[in-house]
Amino acid sequence: MDRHSRWVQFLKVVLPLMAIALLSTVFLLSRSIETNVSVPFSREAIDERLANQAVTRPNYKGVTSKGEEIQVQATQATQGSENAVPTASDLRGRFGLSNGGEISLHSNSGSIRPDKGTATFVGDVVITTADGIQVTTDILNTSLEEIRGDTPGQIDGTGPIGDFTAGRMTFGTEKADGPVHILFTDGVKLIYEPKKAER
Repeated sequence: MDRHSRWVQFLKVVLPLMAIALLSTVFLLSRSIETNVSVPFSREAIDERLANQAVTRPNYKGVTSKGEEIQVQATQATQGSENAVPTASDLRGRFGLSNGGEISLHSNSGSIRPDKGTATFVGDVVITTADGIQVTTDILNTSLEEIRGDTPGQIDGTGPIGDFTAGRMTFGTEKADGPVHILFTDGVKLIYEPKKAER
């Protein structure tokens, strides 16, 4: 038997043994799998979510007939029942206008009602537009089918020309294909700031 044949015979024995040794070390050194993993919710929290039909991080997205984007999301929402209305916490909304503008919405709580085509923002509501207007109020009713909304109560705002208050605010289109307008009514008061307007 020549030298080459002896090496082949030797490697035929050694290489499989080395492979077995490597495989065994993989299994021996691998960490054991934790089968008793705790759920990040308490039993009471799970029962409460099941009872209230709670949903974590719901995200509603839609497009109007004009191609404008509507998005409303929350940290948590409940479906409600016969005696209770649906609720949502940390509600955020975004209306993407056809002209490239945007209206952003935020509130502590509210409700999302796709069945009625509405979303209501409640508690420390902040409305911000892309052109620098920011309005705060207590309640804002909006549509999920078109860019439209209204505040039944007083608003406080600030914008490029100064600070203002009004008894009511609405936004939407006057005509079906028209641009979105924001309208302030019921006792509008404006503190005009020329320096702010020139920026």
